[in-house]
Amino acid sequence: MNWKQLLSAKRWGYEERISTGQLDARSEFQRDYDRLIFSSPFRRLQNKTQVFPLPGAVFVHNRLTHSLEVASVGRSLGRLFYHKMKEQNPNIDQEEPYLQEVGNIVSAACLSHDLGNPAFGHSGEAAISSFFIEGKGNEYQRLVSEEQWQDLIHFEGNANALRILTHAYKGKDPKGFALTYTTLASIVKYPCKAIDGHVKGNHHRKKYGYFDSEISTFERIAKELGLERDPENAAGYLRHPLVYLVEAADDICYNIIDLEDAHHLKILSYEEVEELLLPLCGGEDLKIRLANLDDTASRVALLRAKAINTLIWECAAVFAGHQDQFLAGTFSQSLMHALPTEIVEQMKHIEKLSYARIYNAPAVVQIEIAGFKVMNALLEEFLPAYLKTEKTMFDKKIVAMIPEQFRTDNEDTYSKIRSVLDFVSGMTDIYAVDLYRKIQGISIASLA
Repeated sequence: MNWKQLLSAKRWGYEERISTGQLDARSEFQRDYDRLIFSSPFRRLQNKTQVFPLPGAVFVHNRLTHSLEVASVGRSLGRLFYHKMKEQNPNIDQEEPYLQEVGNIVSAACLSHDLGNPAFGHSGEAAISSFFIEGKGNEYQRLVSEEQWQDLIHFEGNANALRILTHAYKGKDPKGFALTYTTLASIVKYPCKAIDGHVKGNHHRKKYGYFDSEISTFERIAKELGLERDPENAAGYLRHPLVYLVEAADDICYNIIDLEDAHHLKILSYEEVEELLLPLCGGEDLKIRLANLDDTASRVALLRAKAINTLIWECAAVFAGHQDQFLAGTFSQSLMHALPTEIVEQMKHIEKLSYARIYNAPAVVQIEIAGFKVMNALLEEFLPAYLKTEKTMFDKKIVAMIPEQFRTDNEDTYSKIRSVLDFVSGMTDIYAVDLYRKIQGISIASLA
């Protein structure tokens, strides 16, 4: 693979459009970022759980604030990489003109990396999968292919993001978001289909990156950008190199910022957070700065900023220093796992404590349980009603609640299931709970 082909301003759905060459305030990749910022799916992230239940009196991160922060870190990673490459080759702008846009590309991809995640955090994905594995959705297995069944029983938010960005929803622009090919490729962490994914030890197939319905979509993207086939999976591909920067930005943010939220919620004490983050910050002068701050939240914010800065510089150095491997697709681990040993060990320590104290905190577990109940109940109502050929009056009422944009004219079972999943997975936590209550008769809709 090579940067000249990997970095393309060709836009999905507008492949034949030719640049006028006129001076513009924004590059094509900055346009990608702006389109996402102003989009409805992105705005809905503000009411989707990141880790902790959506805030009452205390602010915690939601999917939207998390995505904005990941985009900020991603931009820094991309810019640092570009400057390191320019130091090595002063003529890089003439040879690879789009390399200076890597920060904007990665930032846009980071902004959309969680776009396909359902309500209630990662438990929302598990709830959808569980419905088909052990719930009433199991009866549909005989009606779809094995490839299709695999992506139903392994619902994947990353694959759903690619669908949201490229699928022609009814009444919407048939070209989807019309993002550049490079931005689209940069969000697909595992470029294979579900039936070929979930392979331990293979970084390209740890999960999967596109639904059965989007196979041809990704193949077009891969062909345009020159992505190479995975030698261990002839049907799949090697990652686009920029995926590593997007992945690193996400890893940096959630590992560090979840600690800050846990401190705000009094799950972790200041002393515990300091012990975890200080080894990542470096410099004795930081201890003096911390001692001069009376507010513990300000101290945690300073530690968070310094730790993130350290991780950004280290990840950018690894990415720039192993270019041959990234372009050959032979780099076999995440950037975070390739950092100096002392950093990797400290991050493992943070991860271990986070699982024990944060991700298993009562409030987090409660929202996950509620998510299972709500998502399962919604699917139990909408899927049978939409799939039935002979609909009862109640079925018709239920189907009428599905917005027109999520309907399909295709008659096959898989397409219809995918349409219902588009609707349900796009719901915010608040909307899903409210709709659940109304359908169950717990609350009654008001005309006011």
